[in-house]
Amino acid sequence: MNPTIELLKSHRSIRKFTGEKIPHELLRELIRAGQSAATSNHVQAYSVIHVVNPDNRQKIAELAGGQNYIADCSDFLVFCADMKRSTAAADRAGAEVIRGMTEQLLVATIDASLMAQNVAVAAESEGLGLCYIGGIRNNPAQISEILRLPEHVYPVFGMCLGYPDQNPEVKPRLPVEAVLREDFYTDEMDDELVAGFDQTMNDYYRERTGGNKDTTWSEQLKPLFTSKLRPHMRDFLSKCGFEMK
Repeated sequence: MNPTIELLKSHRSIRKFTGEKIPHELLRELIRAGQSAATSNHVQAYSVIHVVNPDNRQKIAELAGGQNYIADCSDFLVFCADMKRSTAAADRAGAEVIRGMTEQLLVATIDASLMAQNVAVAAESEGLGLCYIGGIRNNPAQISEILRLPEHVYPVFGMCLGYPDQNPEVKPRLPVEAVLREDFYTDEMDDELVAGFDQTMNDYYRERTGGNKDTTWSEQLKPLFTSKLRPHMRDFLSKCGFEMK
């Protein structure tokens, strides 16, 4: 197997970091690598906030659910969907710009995600560890205020970066047969495949915790779909100018 595929398959979330700092030029190279990701119509609808101020990092750690590694990692980035820069450029070019379309929200969110994944792969190729922080969306308005985000920009997720001080196992993924469909969508094998994956995850959790965690993938999903997760996001996005017209 070629080394790039092996690197991709070895991804783990790292939440404990050494005190070693990432060289500034390396961090800039990671961002440059991120910019090489695919982008819809070359819009490049993203911005990245490098949060350096320790007080702000601590505030964000608390707002994101008490995730202290936000404050402890070498560098913390917030990836933002950004339609401000491109629509302003179109304005200056003489266009009668229409803002707030749902497609603009999708383009900016996808662009930011693709860019971030390029950064993640580049970082891991340099021996760094990382952890995505979706908890940014727990309190997006307060975090947007800290980051001084303007209208038509919203924080999608954060990323902790640093030199790993732990070596967790790679968490199993669903079998390829569960996610790869031929020609059309079919789910006739899903029950069997998910049942097998539940056993795989149960074995993984029990081994990782010395038998203290006895659960499955399906069990872990239950709280995600039995409550309304982050119901504030719709109104928040609308206030950001993403009106989903």
